[in-house]
Parts: sequence; C-alpha cells; structure tokens
Amino acid sequence: MRPDVSQHCNQIGGIIGGMGSSTGEAMPLTDAEVRALVAKERSYRMSDAQGLYVEVAPTGSKLWRYKYRFHGKEKRLALGAYPQVKLGEARRKRDAARVQLDNDIDPLLERKRAKANRCLGASNTFKAIADELIRKREKEGIAPATAIKARWFVSLLEPTIGTLALDDIDPRLLLLPLKQLEGRGLHETAKKTLNLASRVFRYGVVTGRASSDPAALLVGALIAPKPNHYAAILDTDRLADLLKAIDDYGSPITRLALKVLAHVFVRPGELRSAAWDEIDFEKAVWTIPEERTKMRRQHFVPLSPAVIKLLRETHQLTGPSGYIFPSSNSRRSPMSENTLNAALRRLGFTKNQATAHGFRATASTFLNESGQFSADAIERALAHAPASTVRAAYHRGQHWDERVRMARWWSDFLESLIC
Repeated sequence: MRPDVSQHCNQIGGIIGGMGSSTGEAMPLTDAEVRALVAKERSYRMSDAQGLYVEVAPTGSKLWRYKYRFHGKEKRLALGAYPQVKLGEARRKRDAARVQLDNDIDPLLERKRAKANRCLGASNTFKAIADELIRKREKEGIAPATAIKARWFVSLLEPTIGTLALDDIDPRLLLLPLKQLEGRGLHETAKKTLNLASRVFRYGVVTGRASSDPAALLVGALIAPKPNHYAAILDTDRLADLLKAIDDYGSPITRLALKVLAHVFVRPGELRSAAWDEIDFEKAVWTIPEERTKMRRQHFVPLSPAVIKLLRETHQLTGPSGYIFPSSNSRRSPMSENTLNAALRRLGFTKNQATAHGFRATASTFLNESGQFSADAIERALAHAPASTVRAAYHRGQHWDERVRMARWWSDFLESLIC
C-alpha cells in the first residue's frame, strides 16, 4: 500500500516543487492520487513516469505536462487538464509524443504546425488563396483590368479545383480544365490560366500552405498559342481613309478621342482614363501616373500643337475637371473600353483591319521607316520596357527633346494625309 496521499505530497512536493527539479524519479501515479491532489500557495508538480507530470496551480487546476529534450534543448508539451484528460489518456499522449521524438520530430513544433493549418481552415482552398493573392496585388497597385482578368481565370478553374486544398491538387487535376479550354479553341486563355494557377501555387508555397507548384510540371503540356497581333493599318492611303472617316464621325467626344489617340498612340486604356489634371497645357505634356501604365512607370507624353488644339476643343465639352473622355452614361466614369473599337466598326473598318490599339503599331511602323528618329526614342514613346535589363540600366533617359520633335513630325504627317 502507498503511504497517505497528503504525506506523499508533502514528501515529494518539497523535492520537485521548484522549476528546476527532476520529475522522473518518483513512483508512477494512480488516478486516485491525482484526484486527491490539493492546491497550495505555490504551484507544484507530481511526477508520473518518462517525463509525464501533473502541475497543480494555486487555483486548483491540474495540468498535464510532458517534459522532453529535442536536439539538446529541454521543452514541455501541454497534454490537457485533469479531469478532462485522465491519467491513462495523458500517458497515451505522452507515448505518442515519444514516437514523434523517435522519428526526429519535435512534438511541440508539430502541434504548432497543426494548429496553424486548422486556423487556415477554409482559407486553404485554391479559390481562397487565389482571391487573397489578387487582393494583395491590388494593394500593390495592379491595374483594375488586370485584377478583373485574374479573377476570370480563377473562375475558369473554380468548378474543378476551386474547393480543394493546394496540396490536394496534382498536375492531372489542374490539366483537366485547361484541356477543356483548349478543346474550345481557347489556346491563349488556357496558357494564361495556367500562368495564373502557377502564381497561386507559388504564393501558397511561400505562405506555408502548399509544398509545391504542380503547374510547373505542365510546361509543354498545352498547345502553344499563335501570336495574336492587333490589327493595324500600315498603308499610307488606307491610313488617310481612316483619318478622313474619323473626321466625319458623329459623336464629338468619341471622334476627338480617336483623333487624339492617333496622334499620341498611347494604350487605349490610358487614353480612356485620362483626367484633365494630368494635362499641362503650358508645358505641352501629358503625365500618365504609374498606376495606370502597363509597365507601372510614370509616363510623359509630349503634346504637339495639333494635339493641344484637339484637347482645347475637348476641354470645351468635358472640362475643366474629371475625365477627358467620360462615359456617355456618366461623367464620373471613363469612356467604355468598347467605345473606340465600336466606332471603328461603324466607320466600316473590321476588327481584322483596324483597332484602337493598332494605332500604336501604325505609328511605330511609320516612325521607324522614316529614318528620322532613333529606335530608343520610339520605344520610349511607346512606353515599352527594354528587353535587356542591362540596356534598361544604361538607357534611362527619356530622349525627351527627340520625342518632342517626333510628336510634332507625326502630327504633321497625319495632318498632311487629310489635307
């Protein structure tokens, strides 16, 4: 028979009551002894065996702990409170932790990992992580149109893998919806959707919610899409026909937008969202803020006298503040992205003949063929990023003076075609 429990507590409590005392030398406990433990002024411990002990707090709570060493460092693992966790259950938890130690796994660290995964819960699905990534990129300044496209790519994958955890998605699962897109002839869409998926998986890896990127294994699995260039007019007579047709277009704001676009050859989205406070009439320059440019760099556009004249005419219609080319439905919104191309269709030019974006190719072709301007100046005017990072480092100049001359020459050339 064991001695009286209170006497047993007094004898051993003095030995192991301190934080640094050993808990491995006492006889194993019984459930009756644990039940009989009472609170004292200070916390004390009663050892069971193999590192397991119960800690009694001044409040009377009894907490199971497992003391162990991992890579030479002493650690303690909480195993629950008595009586919710009985002695036998505490020993089973201790034994499970010992098995982890035998496999060189730290039980405390493994518990923290499991807790983190539980906390992630529903946020661990492909769709949730994709949405999180897109919101992050929006805060970093991506264009609204880019975010909309990214969410559309996610929607194409959602029926198949949207509700699955990243690590449950293998290359075959990911390939299925991509092949379905290919079957519909959407080769470019399939490629861009795969690229978006890869970005999501890589984000999952760096945030600890995925172990790999299965999309990387699908390189070469899809049909390579054919380059799709924007239709552009590259013939002088045909360009003259287009400019004359624009001059006769009925809607004055759309007509002015097309004329300005032809002269400055920026991206259509940059023109549609242009605001009056970006225009400096005195210095004849339009400053496009970095958040609205494709390359996320502030872009300066020299304005020729012809463009200044067009903008002053527009100012009488839509100035002095807000969008230069507002929506026909509300001056608080920019012109619709379909407006300019729809106007070209009404003028009799098909999508295979002319597009709003095609004005950039038209200007680039004629300017390069003129032989009067450097390729660097033309590329700067188009707001293209140099293909070589070394070249980018050594060509940071804006070629401004040359671009000012080029803007005047291009406007004069266009004006000469409609005289």
